[in-house]
Amino acid sequence: MRPFRLDGGNSTLLLLQRDDGMPEIVHWGDRLPAALDLDKVAHLRDRAPRHNGLDEDHVEAALMPTLGTGTMRAPGLLASRGGVDWTASFEQVTVQQGAGALRLTAEDPLAGLGLDIILTSPPDGDILRMRTRLRNDGAAPLQVAWLAAGVFVLPAEAGELLVFDGRWGGEFAERRLALTSGLWASENRRGRSHDRFPGLIAGEPGFDEDRGLVHGVHLGWSGNHRTTAERLEDGRILIATGEWLHPGEVILGPGESLESPIAYASLSAHGLSGLSRHFHDGARRHVLRWPEGAMRPRPVTLNTWEGNYFDHDHDRLLAQARAAVALGIERFVLDDGWMAGRDDARAGLGDWRPDPNKYPRGLGPLIDAVTGMGLEFGLWVEPEMVNPDSDLYRAHPDAVLHVEGRPLLTSRHQLILDLTRPEIAEGVFAQLDTLLRAHPIAYLKWDMNRDFVAAGDVRGRPAYRAHLLATWALMARLREAHPALEIESCASGGARADFGILRNTQRIWTSDCTDALERLAIQRGFSRFLPPELMGAHVAASPNHQTGRRHSLDFRAAVALFGHMGVELDPTLLDEAEAASLTAWIALHKRLRSLLHAGRHQAGAAVAGRSVRGVVSDDRRHAAYLVAQERREAWRPPPLALPGLDPEQRYRLHAPPPQRLDARLSPAQRALFGEGLSLPGALLGSAGIALPEMQPESALILELTADD
Repeated sequence: MRPFRLDGGNSTLLLLQRDDGMPEIVHWGDRLPAALDLDKVAHLRDRAPRHNGLDEDHVEAALMPTLGTGTMRAPGLLASRGGVDWTASFEQVTVQQGAGALRLTAEDPLAGLGLDIILTSPPDGDILRMRTRLRNDGAAPLQVAWLAAGVFVLPAEAGELLVFDGRWGGEFAERRLALTSGLWASENRRGRSHDRFPGLIAGEPGFDEDRGLVHGVHLGWSGNHRTTAERLEDGRILIATGEWLHPGEVILGPGESLESPIAYASLSAHGLSGLSRHFHDGARRHVLRWPEGAMRPRPVTLNTWEGNYFDHDHDRLLAQARAAVALGIERFVLDDGWMAGRDDARAGLGDWRPDPNKYPRGLGPLIDAVTGMGLEFGLWVEPEMVNPDSDLYRAHPDAVLHVEGRPLLTSRHQLILDLTRPEIAEGVFAQLDTLLRAHPIAYLKWDMNRDFVAAGDVRGRPAYRAHLLATWALMARLREAHPALEIESCASGGARADFGILRNTQRIWTSDCTDALERLAIQRGFSRFLPPELMGAHVAASPNHQTGRRHSLDFRAAVALFGHMGVELDPTLLDEAEAASLTAWIALHKRLRSLLHAGRHQAGAAVAGRSVRGVVSDDRRHAAYLVAQERREAWRPPPLALPGLDPEQRYRLHAPPPQRLDARLSPAQRALFGEGLSLPGALLGSAGIALPEMQPESALILELTADD
């Protein structure tokens, strides 16, 4: 037996390789001492056979549990050849240790299978990455039903799960449950996911924002997926995550391989905020690919959808652009409705040329005028889709994903193009490439507005994963041809939000719901795994177009401030006071965005209807917090403790303009809105400060700077 360890910044994965079979996960937790003697690790897992069990003990906490090895738990691999070769026992296993990586190569000659598992853990971070590759070494085709991308073992006490449900307009909805026994599973089969974010958090009962040991697992995949959490016989919890595959979706010919997405995992002894910091840091260091290699200040955006919908008028759009400049906005995004025949959702998708009635001279005059004002120009596209009422579909009705003989089921009056066919992908690329070469378009808002149903390719096989891979390839090709291009993953808001799609995108439209109160919960769930600079957060109109709620401009702007800020309304309809206020809020965001988009995520427990989320700079000399009174409770909120501050540092605390609060204020509270208060970080982080009493559905921004 031989142990292998893989260290991250503050964690260690310890595997035990026996004489045969897959390695056992002995430890995944706090970093072990570098000089630790591992020669006797085998003694830690030397067990006698169980009563009424197999005569030879088997490993339940294996890195890849399989049928045929004695495990009775959910396997990490399901595959067969016409009903045979359905068991797998990888007896021939070799482990190669490299810098920050372990590579396992395994073979099962009887079943004709080869398996590679690649584990990496960068020494400068706390994200463990795992992916698997299955190879068909047999002479006949291999039908693959399930291949786990990552398998992780959690301690028995990590039995409280934080899972993510939701729906369109209510994504990233958090729900807690206790895993006392058995198995919990979450599966997504839509081809995208409003209601099943591919992530899971598990921890000690009662874990909170800043306390308790918590573990997080995330699958970097924008399509169908499955995640399970199962109690083992000894009480520990086995987590597995990977693609959910339709029958017949993956059939490997001899010598062919299936490579899984990457599973990302982390743990923190400092509650949810600590876990979020690990995932944010992992995305920033090892996932995102910014044009020219580095993130520039995220441009404040005007998106034209809710201010215009399909009703495009050149002069009105120019007036909106001029108003945007006056507000301090930096990017103008022309949303849906610009293509030929696109007067509603029933026509035009697939024909990526300007509508001759709305834009008789093409998009050039509008783009030139907008960029001439100093604004970047962005354009909405939905390249994977086609309307039956389009020139493309009329010419090529066979170009969509479907099953021959089955009815074509439209959603939002659209069908899905078969991008797995090279000629179709080439046609879409050519249209978009032509637009990007003809005009200074800096940004594409890449939408995807329907679920997949009976999405078959020309052979009649399920094409869900192949379509997603073709979509990613199309994005990568466009970025290679246009290196300065940025892409937003929209997908009806939040339905493609993962580390996989972030390899080729730089922003996620968090939700189509722009209601500020709803957004507090949506953005809270989003921030568990994804950093704020990617989180599209817009100031929308009041009453809100999705909920009908009326909110103050201050509340709407404060909630949008902590993401990638934008505006989703017709700015020409703002009165003088509203325009002045929004201008000041945008200026505040610009002043703070270097902190908001690079600092350390912090949050406090919600108390008495009040929540707090913030960002603290790496040196802990600058911080900002969003305090939101979401609802009114029976008791007044207690003094607010601000998490993440340096207890040895003194801070100047103030509520920066343009904020105002219609409430009775004490002298100290009045000072918050003026010269500020000088207070020690130790007291701010523990005893807290008594804030003014706030009305329901209102917010307060607090800023702290080192007061040396």
